[in-house]
Amino acid sequence: MTRDEMTAIVLAFPDAEEGTSYGRPSFKVNGKFFTRLRHEDDSLVLMDVPFDEREMLIEAEPETFHFTAHYKDYPSVLARMATLDAGSFRAFLERRFRKIAKKAAVKAWEAGRGDD
Repeated sequence: MTRDEMTAIVLAFPDAEEGTSYGRPSFKVNGKFFTRLRHEDDSLVLMDVPFDEREMLIEAEPETFHFTAHYKDYPSVLARMATLDAGSFRAFLERRFRKIAKKAAVKAWEAGRGDD
């Protein structure tokens, strides 16, 4: 996935915007952290990934998924953008979006997609 593809996927979510988190460029929804690209290793920070799922992802696709000591105590995983499937990225963001967006925004978004 390219940076342009990644940005297009992120900004397709309602209320998604570019911002900063802890002084670093990031994307937010409803003023809350959504994701960011780590320039030091071109990995995306994916939140709300339970520890057991993170372990499974790293074991199944170590070329894509990993984490650093900083993230070891957080339910998150890092994904190398170059090998991350765009559909998988969208699915991780959908999970995060449902958690941090306003309920009305989630409902409207789901209705527009035909979700129940």
